Amino acid sequence: MIEIPSSVEGKQFDLYKLEQTLKPIGYSIGGNWDYDHGAFDYKINDEVGYQFLRLPFSAVDGQLDARNCTVELGRPFLLAHKYQIGLDDHIGEGGTFNQFSEPVDKDASFPEQFIETGKTLVKELESLFSS
Repeated sequence: MIEIPSSVEGKQFDLYKLEQTLKPIGYSIGGNWDYDHGAFDYKINDEVGYQFLRLPFSAVDGQLDARNCTVELGRPFLLAHKYQIGLDDHIGEGGTFNQFSEPVDKDASFPEQFIETGKTLVKELESLFSS
């Protein structure tokens, strides 16, 4: 994980409006959210796992699943997940099947060649929210 200090930290937005702003430029709400916090992810690369910029946020007024929820942005960071190649040999209990491989390393080192891309994406966010 590589943190990227940014002027977007601490800015507050209506979650719905924030989502409408970020989705068209490639961000999606990450799957690891709760009622009081979550993150937008921008996938940078997906070779042998994936590397992405994560923009965390936390609810300051309301819950994430409610209308008119206000969120505050945290510090953006770069994160990599490295997946094993081939089939996952850890099948769920009770005969359930998960088609996705478990990560080999959930906090894999971030490839140097994508660090500048992440910094550029943060600058884009800063200009988007500077007004």
